[in-house]
Amino acid sequence: MRFNHGILLTGVTLAALAAVAGCKKKEQDAQTGGYQQGGQPYGQQQPYGQQPQQPYGQQPQGTAPPPATAPPPATTPPPAGTAAQPIDASMAAAATPILQGLSQQWVVAGAKPLGNPAAANFAQGQVLEVPIQLNPGRCYTIVAAGVPPIAEVNLQLIVSAPLPGLAPVLAQDTDAGATAVIGKKPDCYKWALLVAAPAKVVMTVANGSGMAALQVYEK
Repeated sequence: MRFNHGILLTGVTLAALAAVAGCKKKEQDAQTGGYQQGGQPYGQQQPYGQQPQQPYGQQPQGTAPPPATAPPPATTPPPAGTAAQPIDASMAAAATPILQGLSQQWVVAGAKPLGNPAAANFAQGQVLEVPIQLNPGRCYTIVAAGVPPIAEVNLQLIVSAPLPGLAPVLAQDTDAGATAVIGKKPDCYKWALLVAAPAKVVMTVANGSGMAALQVYEK
């Protein structure tokens, strides 16, 4: 029997090549874990409904950024000299003990309260005006007090109608702090004219805000 050495050599060569190719495929399968599908290894697909994770702080493509929230409007304090909000005297109970203490300390003996206390809620710089009538031969003491956080209260006694030769501001306190007094004993503010005149007590909260009250005494 005669063998064809050319055919035998070709068969051996093809078998060797097939063995090498099989080994390479096994190595690739071991590295990828199986078949490739869509550019990702089989079995490592993205979970259904879960978007690919974006880098921190980066919006996903096609997603609009959230709308900006407008800052709250700034609160503007009322202009200085505007009127405070009057309140009933019964709501000024916090200031009542302070007013009573001032009265005992500074009001002359025999003076009587002229009406009820006047009170208001103040923003800084606001004023409360209380009209009174100045009678001939009478003298007056005015006490005022602010409740913390009010830190400065000022008082003025002002004539309402201009009078010849008379300054509009008749008297004012010289105290610093949350209390003020006009007409301290042993003296009081005496109305020296022989006719009655309309006037007003002006209380200003110069520092702080909150509730303040005043009381006028006449003798």
